[in-house]
Amino acid sequence: MRLDGFGLLVSDMGTMIRFYRDVLGFEIREAEDSSNVYLVKDGTLFLLYGRKDFEKMTGHRYDYIRGLNGHFEIALYVDSFEEVDTAFRKAVENGAQPVLEPTTEPWGQRTCYIADPEGNLIEIGSWDKPYEEKDR
Repeated sequence: MRLDGFGLLVSDMGTMIRFYRDVLGFEIREAEDSSNVYLVKDGTLFLLYGRKDFEKMTGHRYDYIRGLNGHFEIALYVDSFEEVDTAFRKAVENGAQPVLEPTTEPWGQRTCYIADPEGNLIEIGSWDKPYEEKDR
């Protein structure tokens, strides 16, 4: 098996599309009024599913967390420490909920956390080197 993408079950499709597209730069692949929307970020498929539509399709009801979702995070990488600070500031100015202001951790990574409009955690971090070199 190969990882094909990552999906979120969302309540307010329009708000979530605008956040991921306009604030974080995800590319939308279809009409905004779909019950599921495909976005792409750096070649990775990111899906937004309407909760009610997904429940109808699967024939199940699900429980949803309110507030900050501490079950997972989406990690975004930038090439420099300065870009962490800039990305955090811009995201918050455009509607992201601040969770952790940019900080340089003892292990050398500069990181911060924001939350999307439905409380899903998003990390923006850097090892102060280009993405292609970060794991070396």
